[in-house]
Formats: sequence, C-alpha cells, structure tokens
Amino acid sequence: MHSAFETAPATTAIPITFVTKTTWDAIGAALPAQARQFAQANGFAAKPGKCLTLPAADGRIAQVLFGLEDDAAPWRDLFRPGQLPGLLPPGVYRFANAPHDMRLAALAFALGSYRFGRYRKNKAPSVRLVPPDGVDIADITRMAEAAAFARDLINTPANDMGPEELALAAQDLAGRYGADFDCIVGDDLVRRNFPLIHAVGMASPRAPRLIDFSWGDPAHPKVTLVGKGVCFDTGGLDLKPSAGMLIMKKDMGGAANALALASMVMDARLKVRLRVLIPAVENAVAGNAFRPLDIFRSRKGVTVEIGNTDAEGRLVLADALALADEEKPDLLIDLGTLTGAARVALGPDLPPFYTNDERLALEVTAHAKTENDPLWRLPLWPPYDSWLDSKVADINNAPSGAFAGSITCALFLQRFVGAAKSWLHVDIYGWTPSAKPGRPEGGECQAARAIYKLLSQRYG
Repeated sequence: MHSAFETAPATTAIPITFVTKTTWDAIGAALPAQARQFAQANGFAAKPGKCLTLPAADGRIAQVLFGLEDDAAPWRDLFRPGQLPGLLPPGVYRFANAPHDMRLAALAFALGSYRFGRYRKNKAPSVRLVPPDGVDIADITRMAEAAAFARDLINTPANDMGPEELALAAQDLAGRYGADFDCIVGDDLVRRNFPLIHAVGMASPRAPRLIDFSWGDPAHPKVTLVGKGVCFDTGGLDLKPSAGMLIMKKDMGGAANALALASMVMDARLKVRLRVLIPAVENAVAGNAFRPLDIFRSRKGVTVEIGNTDAEGRLVLADALALADEEKPDLLIDLGTLTGAARVALGPDLPPFYTNDERLALEVTAHAKTENDPLWRLPLWPPYDSWLDSKVADINNAPSGAFAGSITCALFLQRFVGAAKSWLHVDIYGWTPSAKPGRPEGGECQAARAIYKLLSQRYG
C-alpha cells in the first residue's frame, strides 16, 4: 500500500494550520500582510473542509489553511483532515497546530490517501505527512493498511473476487504471519457437515468453501472471527431486482473486514489464539439452486426451513458459528453485510451490534467512539425469537413481515452459539455510498478498527 507518511525533517515540510470560525481572526491577524490579503481576496472564511494554499514570495507554498468545525459545533467530523490528500498539491506536509484529535487526524489523512487502482490508472495522491509528535504511527499505519486491504477486497468485482480468490487472499494473509491454513471446498462441505454453506453455494460453478486459519499461542485466550463471504448475491431464486443487485460485490464485506481485523491482530502480535472462519460462496441462480421452503439440517443439528433464499448470509454464518462454538472460544465475533433493515434503521454509516455481554457492549461502544468507527447497540429482544418458528422445521431463516429484520437475523444466529463465553454480532454495510472525509466512495472498513482496539486493550 502507498504510505501516507514521510520521515523527512518537519522543518522542511509545508505547515498545515487548522482554523475554525472562532480562531480565524487571531490566526489571520498573525499571518504576514501579503498572506492575509491573499486569504481575504480568496474569500477564505474557515468553513469546515475549505482549504487554501498561501504562496511564499518565491511562488512556492508557504502554508496551508484548512477549516474545521468549531469546538462548540453540534457535531465535529474528527476525520475532516482526511480530505487533505485530495485537496493538496504534491508535497510533504506537517500539522502546524492541533486539530480536534491529532491521532484521528493522522489516521484520517492515511485513510483519505486510499485509491482503488486495479483497473485503471488511479494513483494515490503524491502527498505525504510528517508524523505528528506523540502519535503511534506504527499503529496508525497498521490500521490504515488493514482498511486498504478490506477496501481492495470489497471493491474488486465478483468476476475477479469469487470464493476461490477470497480464499487465496486469506491464504496469503495467513502465510505472511505463519498461521495454519485450511480450506474445505465443494462437496467436501457436505462430507464434513457444513450443509448450509454447501446449500447456498451449490448453484454456482465456483465451488463454495470454508476458509479456516489459526494463529498465536494455543495457551492464550481464544478469539474467533467469523466473516460472511458471499462474493456475489443475486438473491437466489428469490431474485433481487437489478437495483438491489448492483453493488452485491460488497456482500463479502464481512469477510473482508474479518480479514482486516485479523491482519491488525497478527501484526500487533496480540496475546490471543486467533481463529478466522470465512464461509465463501456465490448465491447464484441455476437448476440446482436451493429453493423457498426447502429444509436443511445445519451443522448444529437444527433444521432450517428456507423462508427466503435472499437471507443466505445468516445460513452460511450459522454453520461457521456452530463450528467456532464447538471450540468454546473466550470471544466469538461475527461480521456480515446482512440486512437492509439495519440500513433503514441506522443508515450506511452506523452499523448495529448485538451482544448479551454487558461489559463487552460497554467496551465496544467506548472504542467505537474513540476510534471514530461508529457502532450502535441494538437488543437481542427475546419476544421476537418466536417469529423464527417454523411449522415444519426447528427454525425459519426469514420470518414473514417487515418488522425488526436486523434483530431477527441476530436472533437466528444466536441459535447457533451456546458454548462461547462471549459473543458479538455486527451487521455492517461495508460500503460508503458517497465520499466523506477519510472515506472514499466504495468498499469500507467498518467495525474492524473499534474491535481491534478493544482486543488490544484486553490482550495487548
């Protein structure tokens, strides 16, 4: 990945001065007369996101002014400095004064430098930042590189990112850190008792598979990550409309973010026994596709009636969660791009999470805030559990009706977790619909940074 940081002496770097409407008068008054006049002539008013380069006498850039929200503003975008790589001319820069949060500003700068360039020339900006004093740039770089990894995986179209390619990406990551890698492919899924993963993926000419790798000292606490790896989702026989299918290359976003989280954990050498499980499938349409009202016996032995073939993510996660649960991990975490209901309730930027562990819920909430990686707790509401009942099987994968779709999905998954000491489920979107500071349009790393920081605090 292109590095956003430069080791050059700060004295040679172009200073970036952060200004707000409150501080602009004082900062403007302290500028040389010529620079102050230039700013006034350009109508610079310290609006959030506004950037102005001030010329030196020799025509070079003397200084950059960049607007932020006031401290008293109802909301401050702590990633606002993530706009800078797309606004600045090529060069090496430094922060001349403190933004609202120095560490998050440096992270945002790195995240905002990302460009997806696999299919056309789309070079990352030739803009570098001298790391601010007191900021752990190794950790910032680790998080930025993990985010770029997740974004690249999600942004790659399904013709080049099928189950096999996703498995190869996971294998490459595992190999970099000396993890033990295994992959169960095609009909071996049936033989090794993963019937739901096989059922969802069997209609595609690209064989379904279960990716499985482990890393770390077996004596350390067991942390298992499960990521939904639906590499493309047509909806199956309950076919999505074209508008709903358009960005379904992102339906493996849970897997991408689980891999990004794993990369941070391994790179930081956290004291955990890490296991990563990714059911990788394509939900395709063919003569052998699974059908509405089909019934399958899951790995756990629970029989599942198919209420809707477009609720396939919870099916593949169910078998993977059942396997993970057999090992009785200390912490079991699953990530998936699961329900439109979550987006209706909370929008694309704020994924819901679910857990019955109150301590874990408080930690997730705290780290989501400090990392500017938003998450919002929703309840595993027991009265809705009966909505999953089936008249002919133990459970239905998609209750009829339009209510509480994200909650009922979480309750479905909960049926497959029993032995893990603690369980966290996150219903991510994995996509930024329109560019925001530090978050280019396209595939997005969600929840992974917050959870990494939680794991770092517990097991660092």
